Amino acid sequence: MEFFVFVCAALMILVGAVGVISRRHPVHAALSLVLTLFGVAVLFVAQDAHFLAAVQVIVYAGAIVVLFLFVIMLLGVDRVENLRTEPLTAQRPLAVIVSLGLIGVLVAAFVTGNGALHERGEGIKLPDLTSGADANTTQLAESIFSQYVVAFELTSVLLVVAVVGTVLLTRRYIGSDKTEVKQIS
Repeated sequence: MEFFVFVCAALMILVGAVGVISRRHPVHAALSLVLTLFGVAVLFVAQDAHFLAAVQVIVYAGAIVVLFLFVIMLLGVDRVENLRTEPLTAQRPLAVIVSLGLIGVLVAAFVTGNGALHERGEGIKLPDLTSGADANTTQLAESIFSQYVVAFELTSVLLVVAVVGTVLLTRRYIGSDKTEVKQIS
């Protein structure tokens, strides 16, 4: 069974890698890259490296390929858009409502959860997670989500601001001079 999984994962990796270099359309090449990265994740699972498989799928197949697709879409502008018209008119009010609801849920969770561990935690014996097969993963998660949680969240906010800024700057550049768009495409 292990040999069968290895052969299937190896075929996924090889077919995806050949697709990356042979596809003419950049979006199809990026999707072939996703196939390659999923094949590597399957190999990680076969080696009982579940954390690495999850990171492979979430970070590389998820975030990095989405970033590639984002850049491809920005560079592949082939039509002029009118920036004064809003394609989805209900988008902004809906975004405000969803944002306020999310902030409300986060504040409610923080208020009700503050001190709850200390109240309920008496008499509960927690298992020792610093030893065993998942000790490194447990220590890494504890470190990221306790000691370095502010830096972790600030980094994520910084990345979101960078993506939004890139989109806004690109839209302004494209909307400011229509002759440049024709020269680019």
